[in-house]
Amino acid sequence: MADTKRVARLELDGKTYELPVISPSVGPDVLDIRKLYGEAGVFTYDPGFTSTAACESTITYIDGDQGELLYRGYPIEQLAEKSHYLEVCYLLLNGELPDREQMETFERTVTRHTMVHEQMHNFFRGFRRDAHPMATMVGVVGAMSAFYHDSTDVTDPRQREVASFRLVAKLPTIAAMAYKYSIGQPFVYPRNDLGYAANFLHMCFAVPAEPYHVPPELATAMDRIMMLHADHEQNASTSTVRLAGSSGANPFACIAAGIACLWGPAHGGANQACLEMLRQIGSVERIPEFIARAKDKNDPFRLMGFGHRVYKNFDPRAKVMKQSADEVLDLLGIHNNPTLQVAKELERIALEDDYFVSKKLYPNVDFYSGIILEAMGFPTSMFTPIFALSRTVGWISQWKEMISDPSGRIGRPRQLYTGAPARDYVEVDNR
Repeated sequence: MADTKRVARLELDGKTYELPVISPSVGPDVLDIRKLYGEAGVFTYDPGFTSTAACESTITYIDGDQGELLYRGYPIEQLAEKSHYLEVCYLLLNGELPDREQMETFERTVTRHTMVHEQMHNFFRGFRRDAHPMATMVGVVGAMSAFYHDSTDVTDPRQREVASFRLVAKLPTIAAMAYKYSIGQPFVYPRNDLGYAANFLHMCFAVPAEPYHVPPELATAMDRIMMLHADHEQNASTSTVRLAGSSGANPFACIAAGIACLWGPAHGGANQACLEMLRQIGSVERIPEFIARAKDKNDPFRLMGFGHRVYKNFDPRAKVMKQSADEVLDLLGIHNNPTLQVAKELERIALEDDYFVSKKLYPNVDFYSGIILEAMGFPTSMFTPIFALSRTVGWISQWKEMISDPSGRIGRPRQLYTGAPARDYVEVDNR
């Protein structure tokens, strides 16, 4: 629990108000303004909530200045090197790393819940054949509440746990089905003999006509992508899940809301935007032209995949993702692809050019993840669905924490109203 021993004093219209100062376990102190409106009759104004703590959480911590990302206190670099995605899922959901027996039970439970209800196939067939996979996922995940009635009561801890397992287990299946539907291929059922990431790749790339073997290196790279995207504190989609959940909405509806928010190009679509930018540049010879445009304040062009809104130094996930990118490209023997050549040269420039270095515009996780996913054979339309299935465990962890908070209340942000004051209605003939 946060410490509240100090107070800050606010003077307004000759009166002084005391605001408790809350000290977290890590990070900057926070002013508690919960009683400010009741005592002083004023709100705070913070567009985008970038200076407002909307909740108390023990799950994920980010220090943007130091380039630090912690899951339950564990540095992401250590987890990426020594752990795997399902172990990170257990950690995020339960707060501690599992022992061997707990890990085996967790993995077995997830593995045996990967199939979806057979009638859910009808939902996919209701979409146009060219529907974006994210549109399909929003609809199908929301529809899970119509099939799994025994895990929609948010007041029942056991039902919350069952819903958590179902979402973690079934999101890869749903994402793979959305992909198969978008390219006109038959659905591939999950296999219990494959690991989490390998099973997802198999469902995406296998066909009934011939056997498909998932290269272990690709499964490892996909597992790492999932792990690096598992949670990221109170971002837009996570805040959406919490806000939806604060109303008492069922967990499937809340996760569907998070997927819808993630779809935005400023959020989950960043790696797709980065790859499209690389294709726009087209060749290494054109890079100086686009670098000059990026430096021109009057040019709206932006280099995607560099810098980060939160990380002001470097993105700790990018270093891990770069290693995976190098391994995947070497495995697949992809070296002459023009898009990848542009990416490599841009990466070199960004790490050496004084303009990029001075502004700390280092390649971020989106820069490398898009390269890996394209090399694996995924179209850009699948980048965000993969992000969504990876982030699902973080959303669920945040949702469960929010539901369990005895001080939780329905979200109700205030506003700075600048519209017309009260005025009388005028009949249409007198306007």
